Amino acid sequence: MATHLYTCSAVPTRPTTPKFSSKPLSLPLVHPPRPFNARHHSIFFSSSSSNSIPPALSPVAAASVTSVQVDEPTTSSKSPKTLPFRVGHGFDLHRLEPGYPLIIGGIDIPHDRGCEAHSDGDVLLHCVVDAILGALGLPDIGQIFPDSDPKWKGAPSSVFIKEAVRLMHEAGYEIGNLDATLILQRPKLSPHKEAIRTNLSQLLGADPSVVNLKAKTHEKVDSLGENRSIAAHTVILLMRK
Repeated sequence: MATHLYTCSAVPTRPTTPKFSSKPLSLPLVHPPRPFNARHHSIFFSSSSSNSIPPALSPVAAASVTSVQVDEPTTSSKSPKTLPFRVGHGFDLHRLEPGYPLIIGGIDIPHDRGCEAHSDGDVLLHCVVDAILGALGLPDIGQIFPDSDPKWKGAPSSVFIKEAVRLMHEAGYEIGNLDATLILQRPKLSPHKEAIRTNLSQLLGADPSVVNLKAKTHEKVDSLGENRSIAAHTVILLMRK
């Protein structure tokens, strides 16, 4: 019986050194996601931990981010916050023309001309009405009592004041104080200021001590100083009842 002897020799292998190409590596072009608005989009990351969010994303990782459109936040159904006080400003100006009565604060002032207007042209009461409406966040006097409505033709401005006061009380406010400034060149209002202030206080249902009235000329400048117009400014503070 023939015997065959097989021998093998272990051939050691040397680790081969990897060869690097000098050519730049070509990768598929990945466009980064478009900028997003955090109010309109939510971003979801795929991560092993729901609490870990990577601080920065590479362009490749950013391509896998999914943006989802969400609805705008709904407006709260709660009623507006009740303010402890509200401040309003009023302004009015009228032309002075011959043949009209000059009525200021409900008082007929002797003069050779008066306010040309759709109603009685009481610049002070119109100004006070606008201040109250402004403090309440309501439309101005021209929108509530438009001069296009014939029922207000020649109407006494006390009607407008009473409606403004009604709206004020309906909203839960009362007058804290009022400061008004009349601007006219003539006539001098010093003899009439107390009568005007007293009547205005009564129309507002306010104590005279919280109603202040000032009168100034316009130093003969423009239509006010030339006795062709009259103007008034009013600032009012409404307090929560």
